[in-house]
Amino acid sequence: MEFVRKHHQKLSTALLLIVIFLAGYVVGGLNPSITQAQDNPQAIGDVDEAFAPLFEAYQLIQSRYVAGDEIDTNALVNGALTGMIDALGDPFSSYFDPEAYNSFTTQLTGDIEGIGVVIFTNDDDRVEVQQVFDGTGADIAGVRAGDVFIEVDGINVESYDQTQLGGIVRGEAGTTVDITFLRDGEEVTLTITRVRFEVPNVEYELLEESNVAYISMADFNARSRPQLDEALAELDVNSRNGLIFDLRDNPGGTLLSAVDVASAFIEDGVILYESFADGSEQIFEANGSFANITVPIVVLINENSASASELVSGAMQDQDIAFLIGEVSFGKGTVQNVQPLSNDGALRLTVARYLLPSRRWIHDVGVTPDLIVPFDELEAEEGDADPQLDAALDFLINGQ
Repeated sequence: MEFVRKHHQKLSTALLLIVIFLAGYVVGGLNPSITQAQDNPQAIGDVDEAFAPLFEAYQLIQSRYVAGDEIDTNALVNGALTGMIDALGDPFSSYFDPEAYNSFTTQLTGDIEGIGVVIFTNDDDRVEVQQVFDGTGADIAGVRAGDVFIEVDGINVESYDQTQLGGIVRGEAGTTVDITFLRDGEEVTLTITRVRFEVPNVEYELLEESNVAYISMADFNARSRPQLDEALAELDVNSRNGLIFDLRDNPGGTLLSAVDVASAFIEDGVILYESFADGSEQIFEANGSFANITVPIVVLINENSASASELVSGAMQDQDIAFLIGEVSFGKGTVQNVQPLSNDGALRLTVARYLLPSRRWIHDVGVTPDLIVPFDELEAEEGDADPQLDAALDFLINGQ
């Protein structure tokens, strides 16, 4: 029980802010309606006219701009692409420059090459270390939770957001990076060796006093289902009084991983509908990898459970597979397509909405638990209290 309480307390809104850009995307080809628009000669002509000022501005910069530094064409292109996506006003659409895209694709496997920390934006809009993973370069060099990033290899990063910072801190394993942190009012500079490490995803424990199996999942990636299967086997889940599946603070991940995980709990039937702007629809059903779980299941969610975690918990609720406890989830019901570009970067665009089996669209609404139980972070820190976990145990043991 102590493990579970401490595990949940390590997670916070910060985790959502760190990896929410991963939630609910599909890597691959574009929807047919999009490619048809690209092949429309009239549409191409309109685009040429609309983008004429952009090329004019580029020519003026090249011919007349006076500055001490040489003009970096790639930087101009990256800036234009970033501005174009930002103009959509969609927090889930973004542009990845080549370095950020390489880091992004690496993260899909569950592995990262970097210094080994979790970061978040603090109340001063500065990027701060939330957690240091054991045995990584950051741990060995002496990085601490609470350290605030000031400089990376001589570049001032005080105005950087998390995505920008991640792009220059991550790098090939074995290389080093010099980072200056603000710590207790003083600057500390550390040389850190980057490593390749696996981000912890599935953790599990047998709550022996109640004979209840507990599994938590941090996000949805290629390793989520195999690690879930391993946890179910190690816990011998069907010999227990129930299973608690903790998706609190889980920001989501790949759609196919979510379908894989949901299929462990749902034997057959619809898991989600993917609805496109042209009215077409794709149906995702359970893929036949049912784990044959026979004990009662409680799923824990909170306001930081987003996208894929909402998809899985909502589908289990619709299919009457599990009882949901916690707080109303984040409310992200859209799917993003990550499309590589010729400059080795990529665009992440919202291309569809997903609907739960009941055809609920939970965007900006969230999934409402069957039992709402608030969680007070301050009380938890002071007394190791986890009322949501307690409510789950009470439901499984006493049926309340």
